[in-house]
Amino acid sequence: MAAEYSGHRCRHFLLFLALATILPASRAQLSPTFYGSSCPAALLTIRTAVRAAVALDARTGGSLLRLHFHDCFVQGCDASVLLDDTGNFTGEKGAGPNAGSLRGFGVIDTIKALLEVLCPRTVSCADILAVAARDSVVALGGPSWTVQLGRRDSTTASLSTANTDLPSPASSLSTLLAAFARKGLSSTDMVALSGAHTVGQAQCQNFRARIYNETNIDPSFAASRRAGCPATGGGGALAPLDASTPNAFDNAYYGGLVAQRGLMHSDQQLFSGGSTDGQVRSYAASPAQFRSDFAAAMVRMGGIGVLTGSSGQVRRNCRRMN
Repeated sequence: MAAEYSGHRCRHFLLFLALATILPASRAQLSPTFYGSSCPAALLTIRTAVRAAVALDARTGGSLLRLHFHDCFVQGCDASVLLDDTGNFTGEKGAGPNAGSLRGFGVIDTIKALLEVLCPRTVSCADILAVAARDSVVALGGPSWTVQLGRRDSTTASLSTANTDLPSPASSLSTLLAAFARKGLSSTDMVALSGAHTVGQAQCQNFRARIYNETNIDPSFAASRRAGCPATGGGGALAPLDASTPNAFDNAYYGGLVAQRGLMHSDQQLFSGGSTDGQVRSYAASPAQFRSDFAAAMVRMGGIGVLTGSSGQVRRNCRRMN
């Protein structure tokens, strides 16, 4: 019996070692209490600044959420998206999916400046992005979640990866699923995270082809969007991604998809006779299910390719390397 128990315990130990080599070490090093002693006011400082920014302009909430997403999908959640171009360095801000559309950099700058006064060289820009995204969702009436902390900032950025890895508004369902799978995210994660489009706005150039050329779109909705988006040219007004409740983080986005009122081609692809139709219907019917799945997916996305320990750095200015 003793020998059998010893062998059983040995097998469990070997299994533990095997799992330890499979699980990303970086994710394991993150902790929700990472700044508990080094900067105890960090989370309150970020939350207060985000609430103030969203109160002044509700659109800022969607912008900060999008910044976190566009950061994590390029090199991982390392604040590479915040780096400015220099004479000998090209960052990600000029990439096709980012140029002229990313917002919220000033809010991040303000938060970083406050934290550098409180706790110099302590709180990373990557962690600020992750917490600001959560606090933006909460400020707009959405769910909260526990943010794992301890990310460090990159000393590189990748314009080419931003151009290839960030999903396009013209993406098909299969392309969207593949893009998220490459980041270790499931189909469920993809549909849940797409619900971030319940807030924010899109540029005319990103939905022009859909409202003029596609047939799986509600005619009255298409007509209303055409009024502010000419068929040709580079002009056109911004339009809310969720026309019914554009400044509230709720499940109305999915109801819009069921009604064929998705603004961009990639939005409507989630409900187009494919494998994700059932999940869209479920979220349209159950706000609680959407909120729960969205929060869980945000935690998983926030762990993509993070730098921890001695990797990277804690930037003193989020726009440039130390």
